[in-house]
Amino acid sequence: MPLRLFLFVLLALGAVARAEELSYRRDVQPIFTAKCVACHACYDSPCQLNLGSGEGVQRGAHKRPVYNGLRTEAEEPSRLFLDAEGEAAWRRKGFHSVLEGGGQAALLARMLELGRRQPLEHNARLPEDLEIGIGRQNSCPLPGEFEAFARDNPRAGMPFAVTGLTDGEYAILKQWLAQGAPVDAAPLEPSPAEAAQIADWERLLNAQDKRSRLVARWLYEHLFLAHLHIEGGAPGHFFQLVRSRTPAGQPVEPIATRRANDDPGSDFYYRLRPIRDVIVHKTHITYPLGPQKLARVRELFLAGDWQVVELPGYGAQRRANPFETFAAIPPEARYRFMLDNAEYFVRTFIRGPVCRGQIATDVIRDHFWTLFQAPEQDRYLTDSQYRSEVSPLLALPGQLDDIAGLWSLWGTYMDRLKRYENLRRQAYAERPAEWADLWSGNDNALLTVFRQHDSASVRKGLIGTVPQTLWWLDFPLFERTYYQLVVNFDVFGNLSHQLQTRLYFDLIRNGAEQNFLRLLPAGTRQAILDSWYENSGQLKLWLAYTEIDGQTPSALGLPQHQPIRSFAAHLLERHAAINARPDPLNRCRSAHCHRPGVARELQYAEQALSHLAGRPAASLPVVLELPEASLLRIEYGEGRREIYSLLRNRAHSNVAFIFGEQLRHQPGLDSLTLYPGVLSSYPNFLFNVRAEEVPAFVAALEQARAGTGLAAVVERWGIRRSHPEFWRYFNDLSAWLRETEPLEAGVLDMNRYQNL
Repeated sequence: MPLRLFLFVLLALGAVARAEELSYRRDVQPIFTAKCVACHACYDSPCQLNLGSGEGVQRGAHKRPVYNGLRTEAEEPSRLFLDAEGEAAWRRKGFHSVLEGGGQAALLARMLELGRRQPLEHNARLPEDLEIGIGRQNSCPLPGEFEAFARDNPRAGMPFAVTGLTDGEYAILKQWLAQGAPVDAAPLEPSPAEAAQIADWERLLNAQDKRSRLVARWLYEHLFLAHLHIEGGAPGHFFQLVRSRTPAGQPVEPIATRRANDDPGSDFYYRLRPIRDVIVHKTHITYPLGPQKLARVRELFLAGDWQVVELPGYGAQRRANPFETFAAIPPEARYRFMLDNAEYFVRTFIRGPVCRGQIATDVIRDHFWTLFQAPEQDRYLTDSQYRSEVSPLLALPGQLDDIAGLWSLWGTYMDRLKRYENLRRQAYAERPAEWADLWSGNDNALLTVFRQHDSASVRKGLIGTVPQTLWWLDFPLFERTYYQLVVNFDVFGNLSHQLQTRLYFDLIRNGAEQNFLRLLPAGTRQAILDSWYENSGQLKLWLAYTEIDGQTPSALGLPQHQPIRSFAAHLLERHAAINARPDPLNRCRSAHCHRPGVARELQYAEQALSHLAGRPAASLPVVLELPEASLLRIEYGEGRREIYSLLRNRAHSNVAFIFGEQLRHQPGLDSLTLYPGVLSSYPNFLFNVRAEEVPAFVAALEQARAGTGLAAVVERWGIRRSHPEFWRYFNDLSAWLRETEPLEAGVLDMNRYQNL
């Protein structure tokens, strides 16, 4: 055989071998992760098509959306890895395959081909009539409906309304589909160090004495949502705490219940199982496990001599009132456990597990700080008689979802809450609030919350200018918020359940604000409260909220004039050692408005950017043109870059109602917070600027006028959805997170990326 022919045959055989070796885990999932997971993950995946794992791809799609706040009946849950196992089980739940037929006949292949038919004009705005918002109506065609769908929606192919796949990526997916779309299993095995600690935790959680069983139940209800990372574990390994039918040493068989505090229906074991799908930032709420945490649990919960006479059962009343359900566990132990990692617990109900959290976020302001009451000064912990009197009044609504009986149920809970608030006000009127009443145990003591419409984020430290409102949480406020918005909240629930959840959280927020007012001079409280509830908010103050204590003095010694600003200044000074994020960009007090120790190019850039921070739209009109969460990528040096968040904080006359937010918006008071890092899982836009061009970028924003002023900035520095290198820039955000915050890193969501 001639040498040339011999080499040709070898090459051909090699190509065939490579084709035969195509692997979902190695070749296909990386493409989905890079180009698809940014939209197709969590409950808000279009058509419930989750492309973060082979299991999600095989599950397929469903016409029914998860988010529907108006449904009259609760939906059957469809949680991946929990509510069904295997394709047949998902078909019985109404999901249809996107792989069936193989090759070009597969629905996935047809959607990808449709996406390639009309490539986008490079870095141009998308057509105005192309609806890309998260509120759009998705058609979710079945295979037999695709031709009509494609004819009516020629620009609805995948990836949707964004720069598409490369030729190489498209070829790989076509080849994989032609091979029958095999999915090779990718079990994540714990490392030896992880396995040893998992065994220790499972032993503790499955001890059979009554005290241990009650503590394990409380711990499970507080950690079921966590992405648990084990001290000394492998990078990228995270675990989830579940109730399983099988004990340690056997494969985990999770028990699916609608809520974490529902009756499991059989004997079970607490188990830690690996998280198998791609980590996405919006649901990645981490919690550390290790020997020190294990010792802390034993110290807090098992070292005392408290006893359990009878273990509580399950049911609506037990779900509604965790204060009575877990009354046997010392409340100080429960509160201190939550305070140790307060950022995690606040994240669970502020950032949330449901990817679209407007139930919670439409009753909070766009920017506020959160503080905690010291356990030693929490009357619920220190006064057993008071605790016995108020615990029955702390039951939470939403357990019964009968629409016909909604308002009578709500009236019952309102009466209980008002009785509790009156008792609480009387109890705390016995002594003035002091600086020592603020907990300062670690850097979880000072948190900042940012809200962007239906999403929010939480970070340690006091970020931004002094906010209009602050929250001061005690144990009853903290625990009720957690149970109402996390443990008891059902994203698949009906209108009644979701409405009760939202209304009660509004009252909790008001309680946290009123608790903070106790720190201010008594004579200033009512005027400050009125400023938080302007216009229609006054009606809510009269109808729904309890009156404040305007008599008991504060021992903080704050002035009558601008006491919140004075409080913030003292707080920053007193607790500088535990303030995780000093903020010279937004609260510059010198000529050097930049972080110390950063590269000189970044110092100059931050100095220029600080001119934008905290300025109201009345003096910086472009604020009204900017999205709620922009990211700024600054390039400097040789291939280096830094990421900043540019957040628009919208001002409102009040946040006390479900509807009419636009009517309560005060646009002239909108302002910007600029901070290093990624402060939102849902970027609305990305600007890419060289460090030496930052002064020009800032000047362009300052000179822009409302209406059209942002267009020139976007043309010069913007990365539109149609940018030919959109995915390189977008995925670099996750890469930057992996470099700077590896435990917190995950794929960001682009469902809210705007068409600027």
